Amino acid sequence: MGRISISCLFPASWHFSLSPVVLPRFLLPSFRQLLLLGLLAGVMGLLYLLLVTGKGQYSWLREDRHLHTRLGRVPDMEATDTNNPNLNYGLVVDCGSSGSRVFVYTWPRHNGNLHELLDIKQMRDKHRKPVVMKIKPGISEYASTPDKASDYISPLLSFAALHIPKNKHQETPLYILCTAGMRVLPESQQEALLEDLRTDIPVNFNFLFSDSHVEVISGKQEGVYAWIGINFVLGRFHHVEDEHEAVVEVQVPGSDQQETLVRKRTAGVLDMGGVSTQIAYEVPKTVSFASPQQEEIAKNLLAEFNLGCDAHRTEHVYRVYVSTFLGFGGNAARQRYEENLISNTQIQNKLLGQHQGESTDSPILDPCLPADLQDEVGPQDQRVHLRGTGDFDRCRLLLQPFLNRTNDTNTSLNGVYQPPIDFTNSQFYGFSEFYYCTEDVLRMGGDYNSTKYSNAAKSYCATQWKTLKERFDRGLYASHADQHRLKYQCFKSAWMYEVLHSGFAFPAAYENLRTALLVYDKEVQWTLGAILYRTRFLPLRDIQQESLKSSHSHWHHSFSFMNNHYLFLACFLVVVLSILLYLLRLRRIHNRSTLLRSASASVKWLEEGLGSPDLPVTL
Repeated sequence: MGRISISCLFPASWHFSLSPVVLPRFLLPSFRQLLLLGLLAGVMGLLYLLLVTGKGQYSWLREDRHLHTRLGRVPDMEATDTNNPNLNYGLVVDCGSSGSRVFVYTWPRHNGNLHELLDIKQMRDKHRKPVVMKIKPGISEYASTPDKASDYISPLLSFAALHIPKNKHQETPLYILCTAGMRVLPESQQEALLEDLRTDIPVNFNFLFSDSHVEVISGKQEGVYAWIGINFVLGRFHHVEDEHEAVVEVQVPGSDQQETLVRKRTAGVLDMGGVSTQIAYEVPKTVSFASPQQEEIAKNLLAEFNLGCDAHRTEHVYRVYVSTFLGFGGNAARQRYEENLISNTQIQNKLLGQHQGESTDSPILDPCLPADLQDEVGPQDQRVHLRGTGDFDRCRLLLQPFLNRTNDTNTSLNGVYQPPIDFTNSQFYGFSEFYYCTEDVLRMGGDYNSTKYSNAAKSYCATQWKTLKERFDRGLYASHADQHRLKYQCFKSAWMYEVLHSGFAFPAAYENLRTALLVYDKEVQWTLGAILYRTRFLPLRDIQQESLKSSHSHWHHSFSFMNNHYLFLACFLVVVLSILLYLLRLRRIHNRSTLLRSASASVKWLEEGLGSPDLPVTL
């Protein structure tokens, strides 16, 4: 019996031999089987290429990025590593009406995936505090001395320069954006202030700054930036399939063929301050208008923009409705209400010869104040005395005319155009007064329920003022709540309810509104949205730099086995080819030993035949 010795590619101690008789059949394949094995190996290699490397050079980076983005949704309280050479910086100065603030933002080098935005975060110092500085008064106070504008801004920029590595200053973009205080100035005064900034800042600071980086932004722009910032922190621009995330079908703005796509649902924003109220939300469907006049008005309220770095990609194209209503904030509404109360009282007293409200003995009954609370309103020569009755429903009824609603379709406060909202598939966040009204006293901030809210507001309004003060003294309300909040909580509760349900027409059963002060424990400023929008083309610069770098240092990363799929595929094919060659060798050895056995058996039979006795022959 022949034997097959196997010692190739093994140490001497591993030398052994197998008999062809016991050699398994699968180690002795036919040519057809070898061809089948080769094809199977080729198909496996092709599948690997398509499923892993076919997604692009950055498929592994995308997975890491997805994980990183999800982790980034929790508060990032770590100090910024200024020694990281791949970290970029950006500055936004918010020039408001009462003061100016500088915000410093950071982001790592873009990973090259055109589907993703820059991962921008607020910079934190070594004490893990946000790098922010505020100065007073507002820049509009220098309207008569515009040559001092740059001296006014300089402390903010010097503060920021101390936190940013000096070698990064030249590539750090600086944006100076002015809001409400500057909007009320004449255009000539605005331009004089801005020109001083454009001229002097490049002389004193080495930041990336051009004439277009300083401007007065509109209320619409400010609202869009706020909407961008909040949705960015919520992760609504990270378009990765997730079965737990709500989606919406979008008709892409500006698309000639009405292109539609399905992506993450964004959140709308409701914000009520002391003076104004603002609403902003995405309009996913193309809207139709009742008249050409309405269409013209809508153009000033709808913003269409692309957040992505590639103008030809539509996944980050958004259509957002933004409207700001001056005089509809909580304090401004109360002032309008009191002025109307004083005017009506004077007219009624004059017509009827009465003296209602002129003393504490004959006060005007006010359902919007807590029960038995006594108050005085109006100028010194027109003082009117009030006494609260704490009737929440009656207060709501009296406030409805102040909404200035019209009978026109698709309108809200003041008769302003408002595109339809899909209340069955939408989400909103309520900030500022929407949060204070629900949380400071009623202690029910978070998920909003109109029934529970109205019941709690009714109970508060009907409670005696003396009892409310006792509760306040015992610390039963929020720490930042003061007596002013207690005094006007009943009014503001009713005003917020009416603005939401009568003004913006939210159904009473709507359950997808969340009132909040912070998003993921972060105070989200509109400046975050501003720098996201204004730096949207920077990823293209990073991609070009990365491509240039990779062409000179290809081998620096090609030796990383796990990240170089082509190297893995080559090794895989070499191993498969070695196995096939080895099996072919086994087949030749097997065939040779079979021939030898056959030849040996034939010789033995002949020898036995020649040595046999003579056979009898019968004729």
